[in-house]
Amino acid sequence: MPTKHIFVTGGVASSLGKGIISSSIGKLLQARGYNVTIQKLDPYINIDPGTLNPYEHGECFVTQDGAETDLDLGHYERFLDVPTSHANSVTTGKVYQEVISKERRGDYLGKTVQVIPHITDEIKRRILMLGNRNKVDVVITEIGGTVGDIESLPYIEVVRQLRYELGSGQVAVVHLTLVPYLSAAGELKTKPTQHSVKMLLENGVQPDVLVLRTEKKLSEGIRRKVALFCNVDKDSVVESVDVSTIYEVPLLMLDQKLDETLLKKLNLESDRKPDLNNWREFIYKLYNPKRQVSVVLVGKYVELPDAYKSIIEAFIHAGVKNDCKVNVTRIHATDLSEENVEDKLKIFQGIMVAPGFGERGFEGKILAARYAREHNIPFFGVCLGMQVAVVEFARNVMKMKDAHSTEMEHATQHPVIDLMEQQKGITEKGGTMRLGAYPCKLVKDSKVYTAYNRNEISERHRHRYEFNNFYLGEFEKAGMKAVGINPETGLVEIIEIPTHKWYVGTQFHPEYSSTVLHPHPLFTGFVKAALG
Repeated sequence: MPTKHIFVTGGVASSLGKGIISSSIGKLLQARGYNVTIQKLDPYINIDPGTLNPYEHGECFVTQDGAETDLDLGHYERFLDVPTSHANSVTTGKVYQEVISKERRGDYLGKTVQVIPHITDEIKRRILMLGNRNKVDVVITEIGGTVGDIESLPYIEVVRQLRYELGSGQVAVVHLTLVPYLSAAGELKTKPTQHSVKMLLENGVQPDVLVLRTEKKLSEGIRRKVALFCNVDKDSVVESVDVSTIYEVPLLMLDQKLDETLLKKLNLESDRKPDLNNWREFIYKLYNPKRQVSVVLVGKYVELPDAYKSIIEAFIHAGVKNDCKVNVTRIHATDLSEENVEDKLKIFQGIMVAPGFGERGFEGKILAARYAREHNIPFFGVCLGMQVAVVEFARNVMKMKDAHSTEMEHATQHPVIDLMEQQKGITEKGGTMRLGAYPCKLVKDSKVYTAYNRNEISERHRHRYEFNNFYLGEFEKAGMKAVGINPETGLVEIIEIPTHKWYVGTQFHPEYSSTVLHPHPLFTGFVKAALG
């Protein structure tokens, strides 16, 4: 069977949840036994979001093979429980880079290189390659941005071409729009949706399904009106009302038979009913926790929830695993001082120091790590959070008062965190960090070994600086142990204070691999310790 393609586009406004709808469609088809993968086409000219400030684009998600990608790939993995890769993330920057490289090599010798056909052909190549390489039944392609944006036009043109080239029953288009509620008039308005579909039609693409984001339930009259004016069947107008958790969306789409509608559009068999028992059990536990626990996330981008998206979702997964609700409070690291740290942190049962780059907020994170260590409060540091814990321990336990990371203070007398040897001499910023999954051997007599219950793990990284092994012996004598080591390089991946209730720092990012059905063991262990 040739690979089928579903394209998910958005209109009216950005941030409507195309990634969640794409993930939900994928989950429903997967639950029916189909092999599914999802990819993101991002219209920005950056090669990837790796050099973008989180305030610009939210979290940068990292795949196992080391791609720095849009945060929607995190949703794909959390819903489908299947790893993504470089091939699942396409940007305009990557497309133009490839086309220009071909032009310089002479691949188009004698031809004028243009958006059509050269740019669109490269986009098509990447879309089709994903399905052929992975031999999947259905490729779901989310197109970033909003229909009508200039930068999205080549991608919409590709959808038009593929529908023609692949033929009937091979391509379906799902268009997500907003039906706003005007409180002054007391009405839901469909005109923005009509205009958005008109823009698609002007570009030669007729949507097969409309998913309408709305704050209030849609009447049958509104559904009929949208179907009539947008040239779709009434059964293909789907309501996506606001819900308490993104994980309820697949069940919402199932109730409206979105999966059945798409299977019909794609001429696929639909006899098998979707098996979502595990998903329903997760939702039930999420809404019916037996207890609660409060943890604080100390970071530098706390104003923007998407900056720590994977961490927040990992706490949700870990909470369900522990039959509890995890209440996460975000505190800006720059707001912590010697005078207020106790008042701000004493109400929490767990303290987490978030990853990040740069000097801003570093000393506030030091104060949080120290407070957790001295008051025996469960502590979890990720990436820079681990490095903070190391610097704090060196300063206040080992009495190296000027201990620091050379990222913040190049001339420090005690560089307990230093630039990796492989990073020295690198000047370019994009895609040059230590990225992707690397192996790590665990020390058996440790809390992390108990959490994982195995000797060797593989976790995803995104960093340039590392624990300086010159000081390893001194740290271990003082009571901070290296309990996770990269077997090839000797890099310290995990630190732990054995005498503490639960004090763990990881150089890698465990949050990237936490999913609904497989919560990450370290987040689960941290929440369990906080409950204790």
